[in-house]
Amino acid sequence: MESRIDELEVRLAFQDELLDALNQTVARQQQELSLLQDQMRILYRMLQNQSPDAAGNAPQHEIPPHY
Repeated sequence: MESRIDELEVRLAFQDELLDALNQTVARQQQELSLLQDQMRILYRMLQNQSPDAAGNAPQHEIPPHY
């Protein structure tokens, strides 16, 4: 009976370590995700603030300057 209790205590200790490692991983990934979302917002704003010509949206009926 005592060996079974010892085995369960060992398994519980490993599970605690694994749970801590998983929590740290999830927290790190959440920080990275937040950073990426912030960067995407900045890039989106930059794109929205560009002039139409700079974004490649020149009118199609306009004759290129070399003609």
